[in-house]
Amino acid sequence: MPTNLSSITEPQFAENEARPESAVALDRVVERLRGVREEWRSLQERHIEYGAHGFPSRHAIGRIVDTLSAALFPIRLGPAELTPVSEDEFVRTSLQSALPLLAAQLGMELEYEQSVTGAGEDIAGEVTRIIAGLAERLPEIRRVLDTDLEAAYSGDPAARSVDEVLLCYPCVTAVIHHRLAHELYRLGAPLIARIIAEIAHSRTGIDIHPGASIGESFFIDHGTGVVIGQTAIIGNRVRIYQAVTLGARSFATDPQGNLVKDEPRHPIIEDDVTIYSGATILGRITIGAGSVIGGNVWLTRPVPPGSRVRQGTPTMTIETGAPFD
Repeated sequence: MPTNLSSITEPQFAENEARPESAVALDRVVERLRGVREEWRSLQERHIEYGAHGFPSRHAIGRIVDTLSAALFPIRLGPAELTPVSEDEFVRTSLQSALPLLAAQLGMELEYEQSVTGAGEDIAGEVTRIIAGLAERLPEIRRVLDTDLEAAYSGDPAARSVDEVLLCYPCVTAVIHHRLAHELYRLGAPLIARIIAEIAHSRTGIDIHPGASIGESFFIDHGTGVVIGQTAIIGNRVRIYQAVTLGARSFATDPQGNLVKDEPRHPIIEDDVTIYSGATILGRITIGAGSVIGGNVWLTRPVPPGSRVRQGTPTMTIETGAPFD
């Protein structure tokens, strides 16, 4: 449970007992920290105000995502006393709690963005649009997540039930976060979307950029160390194992040498592809439908549909239509 800071009292020390800060000149440390912050902001030309609301809070966003997750799966991710009879009321109460809190965080992001860009957009109107858009998409997000759960259950012989998959599998936690984050990213809240993605990363070890587009029935088996880049496109019924990277091979720069943002630079994975553990697929290449990419393959060129890619010695082999064993 969150700590109530107001309830924390100062530790009691004996009259002759040294306090922890007595050996540290805290005023001097605080002053020097302020100096370092100001120097960095000066070098970055970040003479900005964060707006009346402050800056989006990772802690608050984590709680919002947990509440939205419970609204999506009330019986399994909601409170223990919940029953099917009280589901609708719980979902309504959860959304009435989470959406206004999310709106406040969105206001912070948009005010911050406006202070950087100088744009004069209607922040209140944009917040209303994004919240309404997300709320409208929640039933579809739940429907797609159901296909992900079924894919995990049918794809793992160790899974005893869909409920076990939902409650225990890190890939499901990561994908729930991603499907919420991707919707916010698409609606125009990239900072909050990225915070949600990094919360999932810290919780599961699975790193999915919110910009990545992922189809239905997606399953990451085990999952630790998986990285999926911003512009990756993944089709339906794709299975990925641990330590797989869908990354960029190179980064375009402008005439001044600055990185060009948002260019397509990550792989396209078509339907019904399986990628085994440790495989690294780099660049804007297409992995054709129905292909199987073997473990530890390093792949920087496209492969046609139905391919079987093996990491051999000393070279990699690509076979079309061959069995994979």
